[in-house]
Amino acid sequence: MQLPFPIAEEPDEISLEKGRKLFVGSNADFLKGVVAMSGLPPDDRIEVCFAGRSNVGKSSLINALTGRKGLARASNTPGRTQEINYFTLAESHYLVDLPGYGYANAPLDVIAKWQKLLKQYLSGRATLRRAFVLIDARHGIKDVDEEIMSLLDSSAVTFQAVLTKADKVKANDREKILDQVRAKLSKHPAAFPEIVLTSSEKGDGLATLRAIITGLV
Repeated sequence: MQLPFPIAEEPDEISLEKGRKLFVGSNADFLKGVVAMSGLPPDDRIEVCFAGRSNVGKSSLINALTGRKGLARASNTPGRTQEINYFTLAESHYLVDLPGYGYANAPLDVIAKWQKLLKQYLSGRATLRRAFVLIDARHGIKDVDEEIMSLLDSSAVTFQAVLTKADKVKANDREKILDQVRAKLSKHPAAFPEIVLTSSEKGDGLATLRAIITGLV
């Protein structure tokens, strides 16, 4: 019997090669940081965004996907980056790095401003094809992750769970974490029915994720 939310299978060779060509090399560049909707670039290409709580490994994943170590920069202070960061991928895609959430030390007015911008972005971006919600594979889905998933539900934006740091989880703990993740995802109508397991350090799952993004039209 097929499990709900199975692990994404490795794509065929053609899809893998298309993903490699799009991502690896000099294709990816930082475009701009956006603090208001008026600053968004033209919606003239396919767009995917990455969301995740602070320290989940979002910058590391973007850097690993593109093969450029310093493309996305991680802040040493959780929640410090309050911009929506845009990266171009060739002339066909935008990669969008949303600010980390779940931080405790940011002022309430800063959090409120970020939440407003995020809601506006998610509900008003016609070319946004998928959100990738990053989940630390060591901890599973937390309450703050469910908040962003509920926002994606209400915005009718399809999202896919990407487990980061999968290499840090022992084999006998992995199934328990996956069971928890599947149970949580089943409550969210906007959740795409496949999970991607990744490790930025080991390279696990990166080719699969590149192929998934490349295949979105």
